[in-house]
Amino acid sequence: MKVVNLKQAILQAWKERWSDYQWAINIKKNFPKGATWDYLNLAEALMEQAMIGPSPNPLILSYLKYAISSQFEDFSRELCVKSLLEIMDMFCHRLSCHGKPEECIGLCRALLGVVVWLLQGCAWYCERLGELGLSPSTEASLRACQDSYLNTLCSWSSVEQAVLKVTDGLSCVPNQTLRTKLEESLSLVKGIPLMLSVQCEPPVHASFPSVHALIMLEGTMNLTGETQPLVEQLMMIKRMQQIPVPLFVLEIWKACFTGLIESPEGTEELKWTAFTFLKIPQVLLQLKKYPQGDRGQDFTDDVNVAFQYLLKLTPLLDKADQRCNCDCLGMLLQECNKLGLLSDSNTTSLTSKRTEDREFAPRLKTAENANIQPNPVNSFLPSPEGLLGVLGHMLSGKSLDLLLAAAAATGKLKSFARKFIKLNEFPKHISGEGSKSASVRALLFDISFLMLCHVVQTYGSEVILSDPSTSGDAPFFETWLQTCMPEDGKTLNPDHPCFRPEPGKVESLVTLLNNSSEMKLVQVKWHEICLSIPAAILEVLNAWENGVLSVEAVQKITDNIKGKVCSMAICAVAWLVAHVRMLGRDEREKPQTMIRQLVTPLYGENTLQFYNERVIIMSSIMEHMCADVFQQTAATLRPPVEGQEPIPYRNLLPAKEPIHMALSKQFQVVLRKGWVDSRALHLFESLLNMGGVFWFTNNLVKELLKETRQEWASRVVELLYSIFCLDTQQITLTLLGTILPNLLTDSAHWQSLADPPGKALAKLSVWCALSSYSCHPKGSFSARQRKRQREDIEDYSSLFPLDDTQPSKLMRLLSSNEDEPVALSSPGDRSMSSSLSASQLHTVNMRDPLNRVLANLFLLISSILGSKKAGPHTQFVQSFMEECVECLEQGSRRGILQFMPFTMVSELVKLPALAKPKVVLAITDLSLPLGRRVAAKAISAL
Repeated sequence: MKVVNLKQAILQAWKERWSDYQWAINIKKNFPKGATWDYLNLAEALMEQAMIGPSPNPLILSYLKYAISSQFEDFSRELCVKSLLEIMDMFCHRLSCHGKPEECIGLCRALLGVVVWLLQGCAWYCERLGELGLSPSTEASLRACQDSYLNTLCSWSSVEQAVLKVTDGLSCVPNQTLRTKLEESLSLVKGIPLMLSVQCEPPVHASFPSVHALIMLEGTMNLTGETQPLVEQLMMIKRMQQIPVPLFVLEIWKACFTGLIESPEGTEELKWTAFTFLKIPQVLLQLKKYPQGDRGQDFTDDVNVAFQYLLKLTPLLDKADQRCNCDCLGMLLQECNKLGLLSDSNTTSLTSKRTEDREFAPRLKTAENANIQPNPVNSFLPSPEGLLGVLGHMLSGKSLDLLLAAAAATGKLKSFARKFIKLNEFPKHISGEGSKSASVRALLFDISFLMLCHVVQTYGSEVILSDPSTSGDAPFFETWLQTCMPEDGKTLNPDHPCFRPEPGKVESLVTLLNNSSEMKLVQVKWHEICLSIPAAILEVLNAWENGVLSVEAVQKITDNIKGKVCSMAICAVAWLVAHVRMLGRDEREKPQTMIRQLVTPLYGENTLQFYNERVIIMSSIMEHMCADVFQQTAATLRPPVEGQEPIPYRNLLPAKEPIHMALSKQFQVVLRKGWVDSRALHLFESLLNMGGVFWFTNNLVKELLKETRQEWASRVVELLYSIFCLDTQQITLTLLGTILPNLLTDSAHWQSLADPPGKALAKLSVWCALSSYSCHPKGSFSARQRKRQREDIEDYSSLFPLDDTQPSKLMRLLSSNEDEPVALSSPGDRSMSSSLSASQLHTVNMRDPLNRVLANLFLLISSILGSKKAGPHTQFVQSFMEECVECLEQGSRRGILQFMPFTMVSELVKLPALAKPKVVLAITDLSLPLGRRVAAKAISAL
């Protein structure tokens, strides 16, 4: 081959369609070697010929690419290297691609190759400096490679080998400034895998109401709940709000001490004590296992710092010590030390500081709570008489409540309750008994029955009921509980067959109650008596209403019912409550009078052992059963007793006030206070049960949209998120499936979505979505949430278009490689590609309501972005997506963003705040070939 100059050689190669390696062979054969080769400006000539015409010449560009990957790996040709670096410097700021996804993938691969080549150049020149010493030309080339590398670094995966070579050669660079720049460049490369986890610095807060309220909610309403769901929810809040670990742990302790101080006397106080000293240390022990990501500091050091902060809150600690009449912090430090959450030295130091502070703290005059010693659970004696003595001692004072609270906080309440079930089954077995053994048997049945009712009302029926898979006949108390005992959210039918036993047994029981001066005990089957008493009460009530019985006769019958065995009175009241619910206001007088007669204790000489202790529990159980039906007509169950505390958290709703006003007033109180206390949580739950999920959520969202101040809007978000924890799943379905679509599709509501309330609502929506989705697959609902009736908020099956007719196209998209172009723009595929998302390719169950609501919401957002109308609703969409990216957990690709249509990515990058490589990588699923193509196209267009 004979050529005149380099330009003619390029033209000949193009005409004859040389391959890249043929070009290399021929160019080496026909051009001189040596120093003159560097002055031929080969790179500039190739680039000039490649860029002639409307589109680049791929053949000539392949020559340049081949030269970079092979010919110019010899970095000793410094002028060639310099020439290439100048070209890169010229074009690196203007690189973009608006073509097909495959072309964008190609650009990304080319950029990756360039970065690897630059790193190899840096490594080569570092070695050269080590071998030959300082050389101006070598140092200049090294500096040029490093500068070009910084300019072209965009977003790619890993170049570990090249980084290692550069790291090894750093010691050979004598210029300190240049070495520092190289170290910064290497840090940038090493930080690429963590690009998605880099977040802006969180705002500095002194308190975190959402953490506080979640702890208050668990301590007040869900003591028996498992620890793991609570830990996961706490970690979700910590990640979303970017809370430092010491402040996070501090907020947990603050909430615990606040709950201790505010809890009512009695059972609630003991529940908070067990929650604080037994359950929360176990929660922290599980939190210790999670990666915290806070400067690599040890979790025990963070706990120590949190306690140091807590020591500064002297008034809070003093108030807690006064309430519990003990050194609360000292006991907590000992418990944490036992679990390995605090070192011995830190425990000693913190204890000594608190001891110094307590010398100046006020003291209580009484020591009422100081000597409560729980009875050991395993101290039941084999003989019935000994067993009865243990149970009678448990009934006195606060022993039973303390035992139950400790068992609930440590997850042992269910097994503890099974012991009471066995005790209740024991009296079924009768064999030739005398009067003494009959009374012991009656008392064992009665006390175990009372204890089980108390457990159900305090901690919920879930801790009593057996697993559905358990074979065999259900124990008597379980059957009675499910069919006869009134509970919140459960409606009983007074005409149910369970209330209609054999007529002969009912007649004999009515005769016994009416004629005998007292109940006989020998050979009595108490479980049958309990099932027959409702029918007997119905006969007595009918006779009274028809004038057959007088008030005095009815009083005698009720005295016989409650005189010896309190469980009979409880079964009678349970049926009367169900009966009263079905009656009109004017028909309730006599049944309510019977309830009052049964609730009033009978203090006489001829009663069984432990009657006073049993009657206290009986009255408490009946008051809980009757509170709602008496409140409906503003009637009183009995006059208030001096020195006796009312039922905690009952009758919180103000009388004769619309519930929307009660909700607004209570929320304003909480907003001014800055956190949600136990009383407010119970009031909000009452309003939620009364008004329903949609009413409750919609009115609280309206309260949020009223706030036009940035600081107050942010506070409302945290408070509402904590209130929504009352029933996160149902409230999230309502918020995302009904309320947000209404606001986004009705132009009359767009103005309410302007910042700051619009941005606050976007943050709240993302928080609720993430929390619901994180716990959704596990089905971790509390007993309180399961008890509430589920609402059909909307026909979710019509929200998202299921396309089950094209599975082959889905599989083709799922299995295709980047090198295989998949056309999504054909008429047949257009409807499918408009809603195609990563969730479909991952075969997520789209018939699930939450998944369907999320998919529908992202479709709506996609349509808003694609429309030509801009306004506050588009600003809301931008804030929503920014919050989604900000809350992403590192490495997570299966969160709520998997429901976003792929076509939405190209629309999002048109928004200035979202036009960043980090955002593109965060919102696309890079585990899918289609996701990688979409991401490459979006990044190339930036």
